[in-house]
Amino acid sequence: MNKPELLAPGGSLEKLKTAIDYGADAVYIVGEAFGLRAAAENFSIEQMSEGIKYAHERGKKVYLTANIIPHNDDMDKFGAFVEEIRPLGFDAVLVADLGMFSVLRKKAPEIPLHISTQANNVNYESAKMWYELGAKRVVLAREMSLEEIKRIREETPNELELEAFVHGAMCISYSGRCLLSNYMTARDANHGECAHPCRWNYSLVEQTRPGEYMPVFENERGTFIFNSKDLCMIEHIPEIVDSGITSLKIEGRVKTAYYLATVIKAYREEIDRYISDPGGYKFDERQMQELCKVSHRPYYTGFYFGRPDSKAQVYTDSSYIREYDLIGIVIGYDEEKKVAYITQRNRFFEGDEIEILQPGEEYFTQKVENLEDENGNHVEVANHAEMILRLEVKKTVCKGAMLRKKRDVSI
Repeated sequence: MNKPELLAPGGSLEKLKTAIDYGADAVYIVGEAFGLRAAAENFSIEQMSEGIKYAHERGKKVYLTANIIPHNDDMDKFGAFVEEIRPLGFDAVLVADLGMFSVLRKKAPEIPLHISTQANNVNYESAKMWYELGAKRVVLAREMSLEEIKRIREETPNELELEAFVHGAMCISYSGRCLLSNYMTARDANHGECAHPCRWNYSLVEQTRPGEYMPVFENERGTFIFNSKDLCMIEHIPEIVDSGITSLKIEGRVKTAYYLATVIKAYREEIDRYISDPGGYKFDERQMQELCKVSHRPYYTGFYFGRPDSKAQVYTDSSYIREYDLIGIVIGYDEEKKVAYITQRNRFFEGDEIEILQPGEEYFTQKVENLEDENGNHVEVANHAEMILRLEVKKTVCKGAMLRKKRDVSI
């Protein structure tokens, strides 16, 4: 049995390092141009170099995403960009456009090429054609069932890698090829500037009665007819592996480092447990509980087990479920004093019950006791962003461990 790669987003240098530390085998990032997440903290050349070095020193990979649908002006600049990133040591570059593919083949023939889901890869002939042109990997469209993926695996060379999304936000349009944002806000989704109109509140207007807005069903807030649930396949690792997918991809370059740490850790542990004992494997329900501790929409399995029905949409609102807050990140630990040094991220109080998450360990719960500022003064409430605090933690914690607290819903 081949162990699949766990591939995670890196929206910033901090997030890249978090993804690697919490168990990702590879990370995909974007430079300051040519990617589809203009809202992400995209990488400068210097940050790319540092991120690649960090990953390679730990035996991990970094892929560069350049998957916009380019116009002529973009192509005028892309060649120079390729020459700039070529010496950095990327393990692959991901593209959606044949022209960008051609430029990379000419200017950096040694860099492996992956074909983005934006290229709408839904059949084996398309996958084989990309392979014959020189692609190493094809990222499959989200609009595919496991049975369709198995067929592609059977009909394509074993050397061609297949990648598929297993967790994160879903797009209402076909593999992200959305025109709503362009039409309604003049922000080009295919250039990374999507305004997410699929999450907006819509009503129905009849042509002969302009100005009369009718809700699609009886709800004073309107309805969110395009608002999809989030994809989550953690309960189906055996089926995913059996389908022949090479790389399991997590969506979320604009998500937080805490989101990445929690999601990556859960998938890492489930993949490893299944691979180590396929016959005795049983899904650990605690992992789904973990995934519910990050900001998310209700979960579902996308197209993997057939075409989604109306239950795949969220009609009542477009907000996220947020039951936990990240309150701090460990920046050091004094083993002798049993004290963690943390940087504060959200307000918390002495006496609060918190959970501490770190790579390779089960999270543990404790109360906030003996809380001090960096000068040793007693603190009852940590309410200043980025303040440095000293907290008694009786179990050893590593740099990068995360402190979280359940939200008080009564407030």
